[in-house]
Amino acid sequence: MDFSSLRSLITRYCTGEESWVDSRTVYIGNKVPPPGTEAYILQRFPDNRIVSSKYTFWNFIPKNLFEQFRRIANFYFLIIFLVQLIIDTPTSPMTSGLPLFFVITVTAIKQGYEDWIRHKADNAVNQCPVHVIQRGKVERKQSQKLQVGDIVQVKENETFPCDLILLSTSREDGTCFVTTASLDGESSHKTYYAVQDTKAFNTAEEVETLHATIECEQPQPDLYKFVGRINIYLDRNEPIARPLGSENLLLRGATLKNTEYIHAVAIYTGMETKMALNYQSKSQKRSAVEKSMNAYLIVYLCILISKALINTVLKYVWQANPNRDEPWYNQKTETERQRHVLIRAFTDFLAFMVLFNYIIPVSMYVTVEMQKFLGSYFILWDDDMFDEELGERPLVNTSDLNEELGQVEYVFTDKTGTLTENNMELRECCVDGHVYVPHAICNGQILPGAAEMDMIDSSPGIDGKEREELFFRALCLCHTVQVKEEETVDGIKRGIHQGKSTSFYISSSPDEVALVEGMKRLGFTYLRLKDSHMEILNREEEMERFELLEVLNFDSVRRRMSVIVRSSSGEYYLFCKGADSSIFPRVVSGKVEQVRARVEHNAVEGLRTLCVAYKKLTHEEYEQTCHLLSSAKLCLHECDKKLAEAYDVIEKDFILLGATAVEDRLQDKAADTIESLHKAGMKVWVLTGDKMETAAATCYASRLFHRNTQILELTTKRTEEQSLHDVLFDLSRTVLRQHGSMTRDIFSGLSGDYQDYGLIIDGATLSAVLKPTRDVTSNGGNYKEIFLEICRNCSAVLCCRMAPLQKAQIVKLIKASKEHPITLAIGDGANDVSMILEAHVGIGIMGKEGRQAARNSDYAITKFKHLKKMLLVHGHYYYIRIAELVQYFFYKNVCFIFPQFLYQFFCGFSQQPLYDTAYLTLYNISFTSLPILLYSLMEQHINMDILKRDPSLYRDIAKNSLLRWPTFIYWTLLGVFNAVVFFFGAVFLFDNTTFTSNGQLMATNTQMMFGNWTFGTLVFTVLVFTVTLKLALDTHYWTWINHFVIWGSLLFYVIFSLLWGGIIWPFLNYQRMYYVFMQMLSSGPAWLSIILLIIVCLLPDVVKKVLCRALWPTTTERIQTKRQCLTAEQSTIFMLSQTSSSVSF
Repeated sequence: MDFSSLRSLITRYCTGEESWVDSRTVYIGNKVPPPGTEAYILQRFPDNRIVSSKYTFWNFIPKNLFEQFRRIANFYFLIIFLVQLIIDTPTSPMTSGLPLFFVITVTAIKQGYEDWIRHKADNAVNQCPVHVIQRGKVERKQSQKLQVGDIVQVKENETFPCDLILLSTSREDGTCFVTTASLDGESSHKTYYAVQDTKAFNTAEEVETLHATIECEQPQPDLYKFVGRINIYLDRNEPIARPLGSENLLLRGATLKNTEYIHAVAIYTGMETKMALNYQSKSQKRSAVEKSMNAYLIVYLCILISKALINTVLKYVWQANPNRDEPWYNQKTETERQRHVLIRAFTDFLAFMVLFNYIIPVSMYVTVEMQKFLGSYFILWDDDMFDEELGERPLVNTSDLNEELGQVEYVFTDKTGTLTENNMELRECCVDGHVYVPHAICNGQILPGAAEMDMIDSSPGIDGKEREELFFRALCLCHTVQVKEEETVDGIKRGIHQGKSTSFYISSSPDEVALVEGMKRLGFTYLRLKDSHMEILNREEEMERFELLEVLNFDSVRRRMSVIVRSSSGEYYLFCKGADSSIFPRVVSGKVEQVRARVEHNAVEGLRTLCVAYKKLTHEEYEQTCHLLSSAKLCLHECDKKLAEAYDVIEKDFILLGATAVEDRLQDKAADTIESLHKAGMKVWVLTGDKMETAAATCYASRLFHRNTQILELTTKRTEEQSLHDVLFDLSRTVLRQHGSMTRDIFSGLSGDYQDYGLIIDGATLSAVLKPTRDVTSNGGNYKEIFLEICRNCSAVLCCRMAPLQKAQIVKLIKASKEHPITLAIGDGANDVSMILEAHVGIGIMGKEGRQAARNSDYAITKFKHLKKMLLVHGHYYYIRIAELVQYFFYKNVCFIFPQFLYQFFCGFSQQPLYDTAYLTLYNISFTSLPILLYSLMEQHINMDILKRDPSLYRDIAKNSLLRWPTFIYWTLLGVFNAVVFFFGAVFLFDNTTFTSNGQLMATNTQMMFGNWTFGTLVFTVLVFTVTLKLALDTHYWTWINHFVIWGSLLFYVIFSLLWGGIIWPFLNYQRMYYVFMQMLSSGPAWLSIILLIIVCLLPDVVKKVLCRALWPTTTERIQTKRQCLTAEQSTIFMLSQTSSSVSF
């Protein structure tokens, strides 16, 4: 070994292989390469264990506690609890410790159970047996013990245990078929290819003799990208290098189909597999309600500190008189006298903080979590959103955003597969101006009653006939469609050329299936790919074989795909199909104008168009093409860039053959859904990669644009005629001419008095708008702001020719605008994932483009029409329920703690608690928790049928209207008012008293002895009944469960108080509440006081509601009043009819 090799070895050993290079070297079979090659370095890779769990047995308690105490509320109550333990506080540490322990325990049990489920799933996967070739034999081992470099044997219908490079298969051509449904939801069979030089190693003994290394990129999460090369050492000579791409990579989680077995080498294992990298947690989304809760929490924290400061200052003012500071019955110790006044003041401040800390409701967070978790099941259980065709129900991937469904202001939707069915039907072919219309060809199914093709225009001549057949051959060859063979009863697989058809076409693209089936209807049938030869059947029922030499796969940047084939006569053809914008510039001959006219006509009709072109290659040109592609594929660095450059060189100088038109039908009730969203005040934007004319036609069909909508274009065509600056300002003046500076949020196309505007923008122009400009004239301003101002005044926006990243940029732009609107993105494909993740709420559609969108979304539905009920009904209910829950929790805690504040003025600021410890502890946990939880799950202030029929009701809750500061202040003041009534009402009762001879306080004309705990119990009783009855008054939807919980909670309080004060409990050192509750209830004035105080507390809120409904009713309140009138009228008619029938009898 020379010094350079030694230096390389030392460097790698010291720094680690992966820390200094962007690639890794894998030794197949973990065998040492032949002498003379690069030094063998044993690299360390992770094992094949999959870990989706968050905790282990040892770290669960500390890790879970750390995560829970990162929440401000939990940490705050922990501090309060510690203060109670450290200093002498007026309340027992149990009053804070028990609720906190309850909250922490419930949350820990929930998270621990969820993690236990993940552990079970991990163990099931990690202990699954796999077959590994070692020493020429097939051995079994657990999946978790698999190592990088191991050669694995996988049999049919087995799942790949890790990411593998395919070496050989049971098929002679070295191909295998795979389904990736668990990765991207695509159930179609995809073809993967073994390396040409290793596909002959079919047995375990042969594979064991293979000496090779693989150099590839480090793990990264892109499922469809892989760059590497394999170096094969044959006969100890120089290695043979072959490129590796995504067509050679078998991903963990995919399943082997229609192939008896394969041999493959492990390349990425465990948490480095692409599946594991894709399942990493997404960024946490927070709802507007949660942000309001945190803001309210800060306000109440300030109120708490203010209360504590006021009481601390007043205590020392009160104790300025020596007789008050140290009365004869409460002498201080010497230590207390010597303590510094600042230390005493700080201790008193902490004691007051502890005394008043219940104003911040710790149990609210648990109740909110339970409400969200349990409430999410209403979506899962909704039979109206069940899809019988797919047998699927909606999915709720996160319940944290339920209420956000009721706050959506912008809806960003994909077109294909979302607004449309992604159910392709070939409508026509155009070859040199001659149009062919095959009937009733839909996604591979020839419908009954289909007639022969219709030929429009005149029949082509002899040359035209050849071009026509070449066009049909091109579509039969230029695709990635697979033929799935069905097995007959005797187990023999038959093809479509063997008599009756027993096969059908499958592909990841529905367009391709529609085109190949269309060609079959027009006389050219694609049979199969066998031994690298594509077989087709022409109109004369003759089989034609073309050798498939190269496939230039489709990508969203080029927007085209090509194949290079060799005919049986030895001629080389390059067939290409793609979008018109990517084909026409590369065409040098053909009837371009006739085809272009037909393409534009079909685009206006809303059809998806593709152009088809070809060119012949000489043998020398083919050799150059192969060399160009091979060089690009062998590059480990910037392979994609070099391939794109190679494709650009190869795909040019075409002869145009013709074009196709495929129809993608609009989904059922898609137009009605969009119209309802408009009426609900939402702006709907369509973001699509389709061309402008096709997308615009879909927008008209779906009622996004109306016939009276004035379309504004911000496209490349217009910016070529005018500068972008001038176009933007022209559009700005147009939309602002009528409305001035007003936006159209109020109207959204509902009023006929205002002109509707619709904006169309393409991807290229959007890039120019979003691009920061250095030289902006004084009149220029900011392009982004001008663009946003135009969009605000448009009822709908169509963005066409959009790349996936641009979709996310649009959503981010609207999110960051000055209004900060709530956004929702909905799509069905992998290209929609970026915008789904970017939006406040992401909804995936379980469609035909895979499940990647559904997997990365917050919610998943089966059809676009279900969005209407999800937002207008479920979103509406979720929001009004949780808004009431949050406001009610703060309200009842103000009612609870403000009397304690007032009481300090009557006890010399001595920090004497007003309520008993049991009442302090159980108020939020037991006495008042269940009614509000049930309300937040079941309340229906308006019938759901009315919500669906009248989308404008959604506007009443828009922009977080129920959690605005005026509403929050009203609830807080109402709580303060009720607290004042509780306290001073009880004080008034106590004023009418006389002292007995033994110093006890006795009410006049009664036998009830009043004391401190009786006073507090009276206030607490009025408190519990008032806040519970307040919730009962707010309830519109009554069921037996509501009655049981509300009246049951009150009954539970009474029974608990009787037992708590009526029994001598052995575990208590003293019982200050003994017989207090019974004594209080034995007094007639106490009963009268409780009833009167409850009425006085509830009366102002009732009066306010009556006046507001009469003078300033909302749309919701009008419908509620109308419904009550109808119900009363129907009951009156029923009673009258019953009376008349009885009289007649």
